[in-house]
Amino acid sequence: MTRALGVDIGTVRTGIAVEVLGIAQPLRVLTEFDEDLVGAIAAMAGEEGATEVVIGHPLRLDGTEGEAASRTREIAEALRAATQIPVVLWDERLTTVQAERSLVGAGVKRRKRRSVVDEVAATVMLQSYLDAGRGKR
Repeated sequence: MTRALGVDIGTVRTGIAVEVLGIAQPLRVLTEFDEDLVGAIAAMAGEEGATEVVIGHPLRLDGTEGEAASRTREIAEALRAATQIPVVLWDERLTTVQAERSLVGAGVKRRKRRSVVDEVAATVMLQSYLDAGRGKR
């Protein structure tokens, strides 16, 4: 049985979600970016028993890679090299927008939204991956 860890890498915060019985659940937000983001993600994958890591790939709206997508690809490659866990890049376009809208719709105050939007975006991205039938082996 697969268990995926979803990762939404940002410039300030990285949102983490985990699959629980086929449903993506928010796990936590990494707010401190030390030199070992890859190590932190690998450790969480191990702690959660993840059989794969799904990293949001922030493509531009036209589908091309920009600076953020290139950085994400480099992190994914480093994570592959550091672990034996498969790492998948998954299109995350507009997941932060969806997460923000969901939080606004739920009446979450702006200050609180700032602290949880990244893990909600990771959850939206991971659920999109799961809904597409990925992760089924």
